Order: sequence, then structure tokens, then C-alpha cells
Amino acid sequence: MTTLSHLIHGHYQSAPEHPAVILQHAGEEDKTVSYRALVEGSYNYARAYASEGIQPGEVAILILQHSEELVYAFWGAILHGAIPAIMPFLTEKLAPERYRADLTSLISITKPVAIVTYPEFEEEIRGALTAGDSVRSVIVTSKVEDAGAPNFDQLSGLNHKPEDIAILQHSSGTTGLQKGVALSHQAVLNQLDAYSKALRLSPDDVIVSWLPLYHDMGFIAAFLMPILTNTTLVLSSPFDWVRAPYRLFQSITKYKGTLTWLPNFAYNFCAQKVRDRDLAGVDLSSWRIITNCSEPVKWDSHQVFFNRFKNYGLKEIALQCSYAMAENVFCAAQTPADTLPVTDEIDREAYIHERIARAPIDGKPVLKMMSSGKAISNTRIRILDEKGNDLPDRVIGEISLHSDCMLSGYYNRPDATEKAFRDEWYLTGDYGYTLDGEVFVAGRKKDIIIVGGKNVYPQDLEALAYEVNGIHAGRAVAFGIYDEKTGTEDVVIVAEVDTEDSAERQKIADALRIHITKNSAVALRYAHIVGAKWILKTSSGKTARSANREKFLNEIGVSE
Repeated sequence: MTTLSHLIHGHYQSAPEHPAVILQHAGEEDKTVSYRALVEGSYNYARAYASEGIQPGEVAILILQHSEELVYAFWGAILHGAIPAIMPFLTEKLAPERYRADLTSLISITKPVAIVTYPEFEEEIRGALTAGDSVRSVIVTSKVEDAGAPNFDQLSGLNHKPEDIAILQHSSGTTGLQKGVALSHQAVLNQLDAYSKALRLSPDDVIVSWLPLYHDMGFIAAFLMPILTNTTLVLSSPFDWVRAPYRLFQSITKYKGTLTWLPNFAYNFCAQKVRDRDLAGVDLSSWRIITNCSEPVKWDSHQVFFNRFKNYGLKEIALQCSYAMAENVFCAAQTPADTLPVTDEIDREAYIHERIARAPIDGKPVLKMMSSGKAISNTRIRILDEKGNDLPDRVIGEISLHSDCMLSGYYNRPDATEKAFRDEWYLTGDYGYTLDGEVFVAGRKKDIIIVGGKNVYPQDLEALAYEVNGIHAGRAVAFGIYDEKTGTEDVVIVAEVDTEDSAERQKIADALRIHITKNSAVALRYAHIVGAKWILKTSSGKTARSANREKFLNEIGVSE
């Protein structure tokens, strides 16, 4: 019988001085936390949970930034047998009113019994609580006391069974907080076993990450996996990274990092923001896998990244891709090791309007797609039409999954769980197609714009927008708004630009309209040119389409 608690206990006994995690904070010396320190610090929190009357199997929400406290609070919950869920900390990037509404909604549905946070955030947390809700305790980090040497007879987590719920993952976004993905110990361990094999993970590997732990990519690939497999982990803050992205490359050099996961926008961001002076002495030759995940992957982004850093030892073969989601713990598909992601040039018009990824016709616009990889060993992937029928290669439909690491269900949401499955196959809500076992992701089903009965993927319109001078990658968002007169949706693209000059902005808007119409056969109703930082993001850094749509409607004075 093996669970997360048993693995941590085993590492504590067999390799107590081996680094469990090396924590990095800007302006401070790196701090190595051994498995001995990890268990001792976590034991303090386990006893704090016990003293507050939290029972094994009850949920504890952790609202903590990148820190030792977050690491200990999480593993303390695991050792105690409680179910931890890491949530975003309120920052300047998140709208306070929406954050509070999401937190209140989460509490009402997930029904946690405890929330762990910092002293300065206690008042904010208590303000989100309402009379009669489930929360019995707000545990403040400064009040967690030293519990002495670990007594494993007091740790209920060691009595857990593989089928018991181990963790909750909550999706980011405006409504995703209401669906907590419940994962059993067995599901997590099945995922890590299959994924480790796909990555050819070895004791020599060093995982370097800045990803937040409230999102499945950072949480599973760059936290649970390295700590549970005794793989060296170097972990820094996402806020430190965004202020100084060059730190990632310096950490790769210092620790001879081998594996990293990045969202697609980070490839462009690094290529644009990292300066030569910050790369003095940098050596990226140890980097063997950099996995692009969490957004539709773009070949152009890989090329920009590779060309920017190839002179520092970066190997192109290191640039790989993955398709993943919390409901499958994390990875469903990954580029096979030591290969480049497969690319597919297709007819852009047929892709957008006919939902077919066919070979291009001479003279017609071409779209270059990049595969998110092949299904890992324990996961099967099908592409389905609206009636649940299998679709052949190159026909776009909904991606569905079946695996032995699937979620136990959406926590306290049997309605959502039932809706998400068809004949034991999980319906992802993503559109895509297959080709010789490779998975190509088109975009989210809920984000599709329907114009005159035709489906238009907003990501494709955004990719076209980035081809217009003055609009940079990651700084545009496309969505539809319903027009009662025409009975269909109007297409809107909001694009951030650096110029404040109104004439220059109008020139960019005109160029955007022409480029979209010429290359997609979609008439752009609104080309809304704005300044920097207009576009709203989710807590995981993705573009929040519905929130941006709402912001746009408010700005132009239109209500629905």
C-alpha cells in the first residue's frame, strides 16, 4: 500500500539529508530544504491541524505565496490526512472584487474546514466568510508552533488508502474555482509513474521552475513529481520571474538544470525581455527538456525562443510540448523524448470554417500547427463529434480521455462530474484533431465564436493579429458578442500597443481589420486598440476571455 504520505516518510527515512527542494527568493541566498527539514516543518503543521480539530479527509485551503510555509502547510496536510488545496494569493494582477467572490463561492461549494494564510491576509479571509459556512479555523502561519521531533504514530495520513482523496486542484478563471478536481493517491502516483517514463526521468535530473503551485503544471510537474520521486527541485517565485525572467537561465546554469515547464507566452516573453548583459556566463547545454504546456502551443514561439538562446548552449531538441489538465492529474500527451514536436501545415480557411485540417491548396493561406505530443502510456485519446462518434485523423472534434489517473470527481459537484463524462470517457471541452497518434489542440469549446453558423477559434484570430506591425504576441484577445439585428456574433479583437498616438493606433486598427478579413474570411466588427496592461489574465497567466469581453462591453457602453 503506497500513498503520498508513505513516499515522503520513506524519503525521510532513507535519504534524510537529500534536498527535497531548493527555494529561491530574489535578493536572498538560496535555501536548501532537506527531506528531514521538510518532514519536521510539515509535522508542525500536521499537529496544528490536529489541534484545531481538523479530521482526516477534511479540506484545508492554503492561501500562501511562494515560501517555506506553503511547502510545510501542504505536506503537513498530507501527513495529517487532510485534503490540501492551494489557491492563488490576492495580488495586483487579480481584481479584488472578483477574487473575493470566487473565494466565497469556493467556500460554499468545496466546504473547507480550515484556511491557512499569513497574518496580514487574515482579515481579508475572514471578510469572505459568512455565517453558517464550513470554515471552523483560520490558521495563521505565525502562530504555528514547533511540535518537536516527528512522531509518526500521530500522523493519520499514513493510514490513508490509495483510493482515498489526496488533493484538490482548482482551475483558474472566473468560474473554474467552483470545480475542485478531486484526485486520489493512486491517480497521482499512476500519473507520476507514466509521466516519469515518458520524460525518462533519472536521478541525475534537476527540475527548475518558477511556476505557481495553484496550477496543475507547476503543482504536479514541478512540485509533486520531483519531491515524490526524489528528484532535485529548484523552485522560485512566479513574481520574481516575471520581474526578472533572466533568473531562470541563471538557475539552469548554476544547478545544471535539465527539465522545465513553460506556458507558451513565456517563450515570447523571455525572448523579448532577457538582455544579453543578463546572460553573461549562462550555459544552457544541460537543458534536455523544456515542455510547452497550458496554452495552445505555437511553432513560432519555439523558433523565437530557440533563436534567441541557441548561442548559450540551448539545443533545439529540448523544445517539446505537452497536452495536460488537472482532471488527468496533469499530462495526457507529451512529445516523445529526444524528438522535435511534429508540425502540420494546413489550409487555414478549411481549418477555421470547415473544421478540417487538410493539406493546403496552392495560393491559399497556410496555418502551421504544432503537435502537443502523443498519449502517454496510461492514457488513451479520442476525437469525438457532437454525438460521441469517433472522428478520423484531420477532422476537428472534442478531445476525450480515458486513463487510470482520472479524477475521482469534481468535489461536491456530482452534477458537473456526470456532465463531464460519456461512457467513462472524460470530455475535455477542448477541440483538436489527431494525425498518426499526434494530438493537435485547436482551442477551448466554450471560447469558440460562431459567425454565420461557422465556428471560429479565437486563438487563430489572435495569431493573425500578432502578424500586424505594432501588436506583439500575447497582447491581443478575440471574442464574439451577439448582434440581435444580424442574429449572429460580431467578432471583436482587443489589442494592446505601445504607442499613445491616436493616428498611429488608428493605422494599426485599419491594418488589423484588413489582415483579419484577408486571411480568415471573417469581418472584424471591432478592432479595439488599447494601451499596455488592459487585457485581464487569470491567476495562471492565461487570457481571461469572458472577463475581457465583459470589460470591453462596459467600456463601449453596451449591455447584454
